[in-house]
Formats: sequence, C-alpha cells, structure tokens
Amino acid sequence: MVKTQNRPILVVMAAGMGSRYGGLKQIDPVGPHGEAILDYSLYDARRAGFETVVFIIKPEIDEAFRQSVGARAEAAGLTVRYAYQTLDRLPAGFAVPEGRQKPWGTAHAVLAAADQIDAPFAVINADDYYGPTGFRLIHDHLAAACAGPDAPAPWAMVGFLLGNTVSANGSVSRGVCQLDEHSRLVQVTERTRIEKRGDGIAYTEDGGASWVPLPADAVVSMNLWGFTPDFVDRARAGFAAFLTENLPKNPLKCEYYLPSVVTAALEAGDAAVTVLTSPDRWHGITYREDKPELMEALARMSREGLYPQDRLF
Repeated sequence: MVKTQNRPILVVMAAGMGSRYGGLKQIDPVGPHGEAILDYSLYDARRAGFETVVFIIKPEIDEAFRQSVGARAEAAGLTVRYAYQTLDRLPAGFAVPEGRQKPWGTAHAVLAAADQIDAPFAVINADDYYGPTGFRLIHDHLAAACAGPDAPAPWAMVGFLLGNTVSANGSVSRGVCQLDEHSRLVQVTERTRIEKRGDGIAYTEDGGASWVPLPADAVVSMNLWGFTPDFVDRARAGFAAFLTENLPKNPLKCEYYLPSVVTAALEAGDAAVTVLTSPDRWHGITYREDKPELMEALARMSREGLYPQDRLF
C-alpha cells in the first residue's frame, strides 16, 4: 500500500431496517430538536476533520434517507456519496437463495461501496452513538497512515469497554477483542447474544441453555474501524469462500462480518490493527425500550455543552 494524498472519508452502514427495534431507526428523531442518532455521528465526524461521507443504504429507503439524513449531512458541510447494498451483489457463480431477505452483513456492505472508496476510510454503524473521541482518534490515525509496498496495512479499530455497550432491555451482538501487549488486535470473536445477567455480563451460543461470563472491561468492537483501500480487495477475495462454506449450512441468515475479514488478514500476517481506546460511552437503540434512555443522554450532553443547545445543523 502506497501513501495516498486523499483525505480520510467516512463510510456509514445504513442498510439495516432495524427489525428488532421495529422501524427505520436511522432517521428516527431522538435529539432535543428532532435529530437522528446518525446526526450526532455526522456532527462528531465533521468536527474531527472528515469532509466526505459515503452512505450505504437499501434502494427502498433512498428517497426518505436523502431528504432527511443526507440533506442534513450536506448542511453540515459534508460531501455526500451514496452506495446501495442489495442481495444480488454476489460473486460470479452464486445466486440469492430462495426466501433470503437478510442483508449479507457488514463486510458485504463495504463491498457495495467499493466504487466510492478512494481513500483511507472509517466505517461506522448508522444506529450507534460513538461519542466525539472515537472520531478524532480514527481520523487522526487515518490521516497519518502510510506504509511501504511490503508493510502491513495500517488499519485501526476504536475499542469500547463491554460494560459501556450492553442494553438493559435484551441481548446485543458484539465483537469481543483479544489484544497483545502493544494494544494491537490479535483476534475478534463475534458473540451474537450477549446479555446482562444479574450483576454480570455473559454470552450464549446454544440458545440460552448455557452461559459464559464476560468481564465488563473486555474490549469490544462497535464497528468503528479505520482501513486503507486495500481492505476492499481483501474482503472481495474472501467473499466467495465465505459463501461456499456457509450457504449450505445457513442460506437465509449467514452474514459476512467485517471482523471475520480482519481476523483472516491478521492470521495471514497481511495486516496490523492498532486499537485506539475511547473513554466515551456507547449509546444506541437495539430495542424500542432503549429510546428514552438515549434521548435523556443526548439532552444531558447538550446541556453540558458537548453539543449545541440549538440544532446541530
């Protein structure tokens, strides 16, 4: 990977419709003046230095998304691009299984935006509140990143403490991270059902028949990543193998995750991932019951001066 002169860009994964929450939570008003949760990420990203945003959406929500979030991003001074994640974006020789409705996952989302990625890029979920620190850390890392042609890719991840990311209203999915002594990422293991249980936190892999405890200070990925453009090549190269392995076993729900691409690159020795620690608390809406807590948190942060008292933009 040679050094690029392009400024870092922000890639926002917004194709999910929020099935557990019950609506299009990407544009649901949660701020004191009707802001969507994504508006706060755009505000924080812009003041961290990002100038361009790529929204990955479904074609079905294109008009509503452009008129709401897209318009506000432009008002914030961001250059806006769009990419579309559809089920039929598959490698040659593969077809959408009959009855499949679920998107192919976060790594597939980035592949859908490949034509719009021409610089080091940060990736976020549309429906998570990350806080300003993470955006500053990832922007500054990407802005400084460069490597010789034989050096590992200077990727990065903003990590959060598990105890700051769980919901009181049900299970969550988190990428649990293993770090080395230099705070570099060794492995990410996707745990798709993590819950608060009594005074602790645990995950299950057998539908709740058994539970394994997790420490509250475990570092987890909330899908705030920083990559160089070669990540797209790595994800594309692994997608066919993923489909070959997983379609026979789980044709309707298997997903190609960003952490699995990262882990494969780490195991092959093709990448180095710096873990950047943010002290900010994550907020989000996994379930409808999470919304009042989020709204109060955002109102409090505005009162404390972290965000403007009036509209963000």
